[in-house]
Amino acid sequence: MKVTHKDLKKGEVKLTTESLDDLWYLSHIVEPKDLVSGKTMRKVKIGDSENAKVVRKPVFITIEVEKVDFTKSSNVLKILGVVREGPEDVPSGSHHSFNVEENTQIKITKEKWLKYQLDKLDEACKQKSNTLILILDRDVATFALLKSSGYDILLETRGDVQKKGDDSVIKGDFFAETVKLLQDYLNRYEVNSVLVASPGFWKEEFKKKVPDDFPKKIFYATCNDSGRKGVDEVLKRDEVKTLLKEDRIAKETIVVEQLLTEISKGKLAAYGLDEVKKSIEAGAVKTLLVTDNYIRSEDHNYEETDNLMKLADSLKAEVHVISSDHDAGKKLDGLGGIASILRYEI
Repeated sequence: MKVTHKDLKKGEVKLTTESLDDLWYLSHIVEPKDLVSGKTMRKVKIGDSENAKVVRKPVFITIEVEKVDFTKSSNVLKILGVVREGPEDVPSGSHHSFNVEENTQIKITKEKWLKYQLDKLDEACKQKSNTLILILDRDVATFALLKSSGYDILLETRGDVQKKGDDSVIKGDFFAETVKLLQDYLNRYEVNSVLVASPGFWKEEFKKKVPDDFPKKIFYATCNDSGRKGVDEVLKRDEVKTLLKEDRIAKETIVVEQLLTEISKGKLAAYGLDEVKKSIEAGAVKTLLVTDNYIRSEDHNYEETDNLMKLADSLKAEVHVISSDHDAGKKLDGLGGIASILRYEI
């Protein structure tokens, strides 16, 4: 994401989206009652009422937001609202939907930008690279691309390796072929770092096949599981946290694990809307965690959730919107989708 203008006294931020991840960030920044301005396509009538033709043409309008809808698979962020400013042939008060895609320019105007919203904005602007994770087992390699909105499994491949007691000739070298696949992914994606993990000593076998002039530094870790479970596991390991500390998913995993630790102690934690609301109103909240599924769900009152987030922000609490796309977010959803870590017992 690229911010081209920022005037917080007027509540204005102009920006250009650059990736699908930017749409995910905006889905947590734009909220009802915000004003969003930009160029968009609009159906308008041309001619008198008897011979009028309906055509689509580009217009520049401002809408007051009523609803924000983002589905990762659609690659489009829909911002729905009521027209407040526009050309004469676009009636004020009529409804319109902005379709925000990659390389879309918009202006967002808020009555007040909260700290967690500005943090999300800064995070989106810094998110320029990805981390590639490779989980190895004896004959299985899983490639995952760590992104702002979770991670994508790129490939899970199985090699033709010699089984115990089998004296047949092995065709190919599984770990050497895996190194070649890794190099292909480095060329295809803007990768900032590479993490290789495995149960046992398989990563050591892989390391022997990595050439001295490999283009990226590789970090190694140990895990007990392979595949997707292995990816979820390494994101929690101490030796991995330093490497991934700038990635949102790792930060979210760490803060959810802190919550689970406090829950296990039975003291400085609250979860579920009623208990969290009590902790915020008592001024005891240190960290507020809410999943994006909870925010979007029609089963909950958005305005009430938004007010709780604003109140927590005003009390200098950290506010984290946690993605439900990864394991930590799913755990938080299992606790009701909203929870808090407390400064003191209540």
